[in-house]
Amino acid sequence: MVLSTGGLFDDMNVLGVIGYVLEQTRFIFLVPILKRLVNLCQVISLLLFIDAAYMAIVVAIVKVLGLTPKKVLKWESFNSDDVELAPSSNHPMVLIQIPIYNEKEVCQLSIGAVCKLSWPSDRMIVQVLDDSTDEDSQKMVRLECKKWASEGVNIKSEVRDSRDGFKAGALTAGMKHSYVEGCEFVVIFDADFQPEPDFLERTVPFLVHNSEIALVQAGWKYVNANECIMTRIQEMSLNYHFAVEQKSGSSMHQFFGFNGTAGVWRISDLNEAGGWRDRTIVEDMDLAVRAHLSGRKFVFVDDVKVKNELPSSFRAYRYQQHRWSCGPANLFKKMAMEIIQSQRVSVWKKAYLIYNFFFLRKIIVHIFTFVFYCLLLPATVIFPEIEVPKWTTIYIPATITILNAIATPKSFYLILYWILFENVMAMHRSKGTLIGLLETSRVKEWVVTQKLGVRENLIPRYSFPERLRWREITVGMYLFICGYYDFVFGKTYLYVYLFLQSIAFFVVGVGYIGMSVEPDSS
Repeated sequence: MVLSTGGLFDDMNVLGVIGYVLEQTRFIFLVPILKRLVNLCQVISLLLFIDAAYMAIVVAIVKVLGLTPKKVLKWESFNSDDVELAPSSNHPMVLIQIPIYNEKEVCQLSIGAVCKLSWPSDRMIVQVLDDSTDEDSQKMVRLECKKWASEGVNIKSEVRDSRDGFKAGALTAGMKHSYVEGCEFVVIFDADFQPEPDFLERTVPFLVHNSEIALVQAGWKYVNANECIMTRIQEMSLNYHFAVEQKSGSSMHQFFGFNGTAGVWRISDLNEAGGWRDRTIVEDMDLAVRAHLSGRKFVFVDDVKVKNELPSSFRAYRYQQHRWSCGPANLFKKMAMEIIQSQRVSVWKKAYLIYNFFFLRKIIVHIFTFVFYCLLLPATVIFPEIEVPKWTTIYIPATITILNAIATPKSFYLILYWILFENVMAMHRSKGTLIGLLETSRVKEWVVTQKLGVRENLIPRYSFPERLRWREITVGMYLFICGYYDFVFGKTYLYVYLFLQSIAFFVVGVGYIGMSVEPDSS
């Protein structure tokens, strides 16, 4: 009996060819591409570090020298000692706008706080812009406005026929009423914001005594920061935004964005800049950029903070972050040439606006964080030919993270959770950024961030099957596989990070993050 080995040899030859092709693909194609991408990420990492260090140095100098807005700018109280003057004679006329859309849980808090502002009632108009479609919300707003009107507050409830233009449309419509003509300044408070009674007394004087200033932006503080670990992490990120990003921009008279609420605008400057526009979902930033290009200045008053609520469900937070990442990217695409061609601001200010504010902080940082720390860095364990220096993976990220965390000292111990969760959110922010740049179908998606108002004994409720998020689970599996490969075959301890990061993706992927609440009807 003769055995034929031809088929066996043919199979071995085919496997050998396949192995050779894969090996050549690895060395000729994959490794060079990955090396170039890693090198690019190293450059970006260095640029982000320089930007973070610059802002931190500016804030440190301002703090050491005690250069508060009151010391640098003119500021005088409206409370005159002259008994012959009427109480309201030196107070300018102020319009306060409260845009509301199906926010019955918090609208009473905001309206009530605004109506309690210590400002002469004849020098203040409270304008409630109610776009609600929910009957309970509409009724609650009407009753609240009627209640305060009966107590002598000059309050107007304005309802539109449609929700065209979303928040920008509501604010624009509000400015068209005849009673607004006598107002010098306009203040915007979102429906969950609750200003202290002295808010106007502490902010409006900056505008009255400094004609070059168009906007006074106040800080935020959070009524539910301690509700869950997700709100604690949000507090850390937002505190850094205000304490470092906003403060450094204000101190150097560079651009910083209007946060859409808790700010006071000079109406003449708002109109000169072109008013509210709804071409993107960040109408607040759009207006601020145009006002900056017209030569106006902004000031951030960090010692005035307005209470508000952080989104406590992951769904609400994800929608908010989509708007905050998609909108700026889309606005940059629409305004880049307008910024470059502007004649009223210096080349340095235009460069700062395009490079520092938009390119680095609103576009590159999101994509870089996800691509490098969640995709490329894990891949390097499978390709040992690619070496990533420690300054890229440890020193620079650690320094930037510490600079972020020190803005909230009480939560410093959560720094590891913050890193891992921010990397997960970078995936959603990258998606939003690309949607904004490419102007795909969700570029104008506007979902009002769900707020829940005052709650007692709220506990998380988890319904496992409905809360699975396959994108997070898929990335978590990729990170786990890379971590396991590094644990078995690698010579580094990168698997420690990869396992932790994969757990973070899995936790979000199965819905065990934030508070479980009923879906928002909007």
